[in-house]
Amino acid sequence: METKTFEVIPSQSGIAWTGRKVTGAHNGTIGVTAGMFMVENGKLIGGKFIIDTTSIKILDVTDTATNAQFAAHLASDDFFASNAFPTAIFEITSVTPAPSNFYHIGGNLTIKGITAPVSFDAMVEIHDSMARAVGKITIDRTKYDMKFRSGSFFKNLGDTLIYNDFDLNINISAKAVDTAGAEVSEMQGITAEK
Repeated sequence: METKTFEVIPSQSGIAWTGRKVTGAHNGTIGVTAGMFMVENGKLIGGKFIIDTTSIKILDVTDTATNAQFAAHLASDDFFASNAFPTAIFEITSVTPAPSNFYHIGGNLTIKGITAPVSFDAMVEIHDSMARAVGKITIDRTKYDMKFRSGSFFKNLGDTLIYNDFDLNINISAKAVDTAGAEVSEMQGITAEK
């Protein structure tokens, strides 16, 4: 069996997020700083990815002052607590192949030091030297102690309510490297982020 490692290319990878409230929605981006796919005989078998919570951007708020205030709130303890927890980690724990390069992926997502299981479908294209994954993860923010204006914890919020679920649309590109080199690089990246 041939096992290959593909290391994430941060400049070609990222996550688009969407959060919804009663009166509308907001969207933006967040960066992926490191990670790897493990592939065996051309099929995805595992992986681990580091997300930079300090890189959150809001794309739909055009007023500079309002945007900065919103970004600061997302970085606060109400949401990602980015100063204390500058990274989030997703680690694949199960992979089930499906037709047409699709996989059902299960894994553990750690945000704010809290780990909870997530599962989603993704299209993963694997070639000799490159791999690319595209998929959407829907996350219940309250599992990660993000309870601000959640109807599950607060009453009578009216039109200030923010829905618990938010979407992460992932788009990750990775390049093939020798296994030993990828493991060393990944560990250095994780160590540096902690």
